[in-house]
Amino acid sequence: MDVQVSPQLRIPSSELGWRFSRSSGPGGQHVNTSDSRVELLWDIYGSKVLTDEQRQQLVERLGPRLTSGTLTVSASEQRSQLRNREIAVDKLAELLASALAPAGPQRRATKPTQGSKRRRLAAKGRRSDLKAQRRRPTHD
Repeated sequence: MDVQVSPQLRIPSSELGWRFSRSSGPGGQHVNTSDSRVELLWDIYGSKVLTDEQRQQLVERLGPRLTSGTLTVSASEQRSQLRNREIAVDKLAELLASALAPAGPQRRATKPTQGSKRRRLAAKGRRSDLKAQRRRPTHD
């Protein structure tokens, strides 16, 4: 089952690794006998379909999700292993597509408006008055 990330990028099934385990959740008597939880593994560094730029971009954007250069996606939403396989493939494709998407425009720094400054200070004053009412009254 190949993973179609974009029209230009398709990950062949030979680069994918699968692990199966028992899933928690619904399933009745069937849940303790079938390995319906799916983990899809893909080695980014060992992939032959990525360019060096794509590989670098994936490592930068998905760094915390990588374990020794391997990206793992799991699915255990459905009772069927086949359906969980399809969900895992979809999750991987979506994750890679978002990581390979070009970065959006940079935010231009702006100054706060006079109205926003006035509203912020007024809210701080109201909060200060509220807290002042909680204090013990003075003997004056």
